[in-house]
Amino acid sequence: MKLGVKEIQEIIPHRHPFLLIDSIEELEPGVRAVGYKSITYNEPQFAGHFPQEPVMPGVLMVEALAQVGAVAILSVEGNKGKTAYFASINNAKFKQKVVPGDYLKLECEIIRQKGPMGIGKAVAYNKDGKVAVSAELTFMIG
Repeated sequence: MKLGVKEIQEIIPHRHPFLLIDSIEELEPGVRAVGYKSITYNEPQFAGHFPQEPVMPGVLMVEALAQVGAVAILSVEGNKGKTAYFASINNAKFKQKVVPGDYLKLECEIIRQKGPMGIGKAVAYNKDGKVAVSAELTFMIG
């Protein structure tokens, strides 16, 4: 199942400038999602991070991964209209710099869920297919 921005916004509450995914290319509701984010120089964070050497902030890459995970978990019928909140970020590792002109392939697999809490295993790859960031994301549905 492929989703564009409009369909993504029907599932998660994020809006510009904080919607950090451009599309969802694969979706198994409640199981996993794969999305993409094109990194452009016009994004607001690059005005100050860093003006002479623009680098995508790691925290925004983790947020993009969390948004993909939120699409996976909130696309389940019983979760529609709810919000997925961060509960924790564990084992985050930043391995590659991401700059304007790159794109991120964002994957999140829901590996555990009990009631409103769950854990997603998340990995973002740069345009060369190298791991840019990986983390374990714990969420609470509310």
